[in-house]
Amino acid sequence: MPHADTAPAAGRQRSDTTIVLTLALAAMVVSMMQTLVVPILGLIQNSLGTTTANVSWVTTATLLSAAVFTPLLGRFGDQHGKKRTLVGVLVVMVIGSLVAATTHSLLWLLVGRVLQGSATAIFPLALSVLREEIRPQKLPGAMALVSGTLAFGSGLALVATGLLTQGDNADYRTVFWFALGLAAAALLAVIFLVPADRNRIGGRTDVLGALTLGAFLVLLLLPISQGHEWGWSSAPTIGTFAGAAVMAAVWAFTESRVREPMVDLKMFAHRPVLFTNVAGLLVGFAMFAQFIGVSYLVQMPDRLTGYGFSASVLRASVEYLLPSTMVSLVAAPVGGILVKRFGARVVLAIGAVIGTGGFAWLTTSHDSTASVIGAGMVIGASISFGYAAMPALIVASVPHHQTGIANGINSISRSVGSSIGSAMITTLLASKTIEGLPHGVPPLPAESQFNLSFDIAGAAFVLVLIVALFGLTKAHAPRMHRVAGDEAGNVGKETESATTAEGTTTAEGAAVATAADRVPQTAEAIG
Repeated sequence: MPHADTAPAAGRQRSDTTIVLTLALAAMVVSMMQTLVVPILGLIQNSLGTTTANVSWVTTATLLSAAVFTPLLGRFGDQHGKKRTLVGVLVVMVIGSLVAATTHSLLWLLVGRVLQGSATAIFPLALSVLREEIRPQKLPGAMALVSGTLAFGSGLALVATGLLTQGDNADYRTVFWFALGLAAAALLAVIFLVPADRNRIGGRTDVLGALTLGAFLVLLLLPISQGHEWGWSSAPTIGTFAGAAVMAAVWAFTESRVREPMVDLKMFAHRPVLFTNVAGLLVGFAMFAQFIGVSYLVQMPDRLTGYGFSASVLRASVEYLLPSTMVSLVAAPVGGILVKRFGARVVLAIGAVIGTGGFAWLTTSHDSTASVIGAGMVIGASISFGYAAMPALIVASVPHHQTGIANGINSISRSVGSSIGSAMITTLLASKTIEGLPHGVPPLPAESQFNLSFDIAGAAFVLVLIVALFGLTKAHAPRMHRVAGDEAGNVGKETESATTAEGTTTAEGAAVATAADRVPQTAEAIG
């Protein structure tokens, strides 16, 4: 149903603004849930008296939960209503936060983190609501603002956790009480400020497709996140990768035989969608290479290594990483404007060029605080532009009723890229260490490993540029998708410039936390 113009312009503007800010709050909260645990894995380990391998599941559980529930709930929202699905997801997140805040058991903490991980579906659901409720001319800026709060939330969570757990008697449960308050606020805002659903296509839930897709994603992400702990050539790692390949075939076969599949395989084979997901994987990889690389680079004890800044975890987050997330927040609406004016492919290419330059700067000049922060800010802008372009390409290439599932799968592609980046960079940092360190000092990575990590991330952006210039064509909804009526067709055309941008999102935050367990000890641990 087209937007009515009977309401006064000022009233409509206030309505749009209220919806956007409410969904921005929900998106910010879900991004914070992913990164809140990054600085406190060691504290959780000591408090619960468990091992490093066991505590790593605090992040892995969220990663796997997000992989399973994001596409499932995105599709469920398309079929049965975005608002009711948003409310349900936020209720689950509140329950998960409460469980994590009150338990003294690792098992129940993992249960709470699984429930929190399901909230990752908030982001694609929010994009679906925006596409339905916001006027086309306002949609690029709206989607950009929501994504910008994702970036801001990821950085804010690191700072908040560091502040909440300062002192000798720090309790990690304080962080989860904080998360509970945020989740409750987002839930109330969505209940009272987001309008009821306009369109529900209905249909059966493809349970078999959901189960097979979930099994495939779990088998894929599990060895990526745990491979360093298990050993990359170990039987569990190889076996789960082989299982993922088998389940991918089973899932594709299942979806090709179901009358109402959860995922339209023809849609995802459509060129703009396919290559946008490839770009998402590459940008997700590069983003985490910067996040992990800079975090540990600045924490290296310069008196022992000859490089680094001996920064604490809190200082690394506030001084070195927060500026890049702030730039992402500022760059988000700029990316929306550029997408609307020049097109998503152009903005994706611009972001790739900027990102390549940022990593080249970081590789060649990371011996001063100003250089590391400056390069990080450039990379933050490039990632923001990249994520601004991708939802525009997705939204312009799928019908209205598949917005949620399409953006959900794109979120998963970024999560897979982030997980691969997390695993690869931490493995590189641990593979070559400095010789001749004093007795009792744990292994520390050679500086060349940071350079190699940043070079690989820069190469990922070069591949993004190739995808933008040669893999993607101008995004138009394919003929098979023009089945949702005139409204869906109009929206598809109007939203070709729809945009979003984000920092650490969905299960991506969990990959950073998992990496914290694998990298050699930092200056703070040595002290």
